[in-house]
Amino acid sequence: MQLEIRPDPAEVGRARRWARSRLTGSGIQADEPLAETLVLLVSELVTNAVVHTGRPAVLRLSLPPAVTEEATVRLEVADRSGRAPVPRCADDDATGGRGLALVDGLADRWGWSVESTGKRIWCELDRCAKSREVAASCGGGAVAYGDAGGTAFEGLAAYEAV
Repeated sequence: MQLEIRPDPAEVGRARRWARSRLTGSGIQADEPLAETLVLLVSELVTNAVVHTGRPAVLRLSLPPAVTEEATVRLEVADRSGRAPVPRCADDDATGGRGLALVDGLADRWGWSVESTGKRIWCELDRCAKSREVAASCGGGAVAYGDAGGTAFEGLAAYEAV
């Protein structure tokens, strides 16, 4: 499933509504923590694409055919900018700069890769509550930066390495 995103801030709300509508019939309930987290991640990644690239993007959502206790949901945003995503350390007064920190803290895994026409940022959420608890106790999900052969980092420590 995919949604074309225009470089317009109004697209963020449309992307959230689209993601919620895709959950209907998937076995993931709208009030389930997984659904709420997924919609927040959609909001953050689409906002980053709209605000930082000023170019069209594509939002993709991969839901397993049969959602079980062990199901994984994958979210991707592909844009036409070759600029790498740069995690920032926002101070208390900043009104932005926390998007990738939220993705890192909420997703079980995330990363990005260079593509011929730009880049793809992805994240995955595991439905299994046990794996979500383990990820939270370890400081977040695994983070992979760069293209194939890139270096993988764990948790927020990755911000200092980029």
